[in-house]
Amino acid sequence: MSNPLGQRNSLVFSHMGFYVRDIGRMARFYKDVMGFFQTDRGLLGPVELVFLSRDPSEHHQIVLATGRPADLSFSVINQISLRVPDLATLREVRNRAQADPDVSDMVCATHGNAVSIYFRDPEGNRLEVFMDMPWYCEQPLREPIDLNQSDEAVMAAAEALARSRPKFRSRTQWVSEMEQLMGYKA
Repeated sequence: MSNPLGQRNSLVFSHMGFYVRDIGRMARFYKDVMGFFQTDRGLLGPVELVFLSRDPSEHHQIVLATGRPADLSFSVINQISLRVPDLATLREVRNRAQADPDVSDMVCATHGNAVSIYFRDPEGNRLEVFMDMPWYCEQPLREPIDLNQSDEAVMAAAEALARSRPKFRSRTQWVSEMEQLMGYKA
């Protein structure tokens, strides 16, 4: 099976936008708690837009747009997921989120192949901040994990869970298999 778009990186996810009720509150949250930088802000017709990025080469990774109905209680966004490089950064995000009174539903979990925190932003959208593990195990899988433990203990717990799964392998091996299945290599 070949990749219908050819080259490996010919289609790369860049950014997402979503409607909000209170753009000031949401912009503050994504800047102060999640560490995004506001690159632009303005009106497009009646819609106010706030452009946010954590990557200097991307004008925006998240766009907030006014217009979410006040009576819409269910968010159609399942989750917005952001990767961090290490457990220290994951804990830092967790601590900032826990300190924000507008954050709710904090959960720390491991999927075996990642360690994650989940929480809801001020308007109830679920965020996941995660760190990849150097191994793979099939999904779905989610177990609670205590991020107050040492790095070694967190890593050992995630690895033990992953190793208990029948399809456990290194992330490198899994990526190689996916490259072949997706037509990126023969």
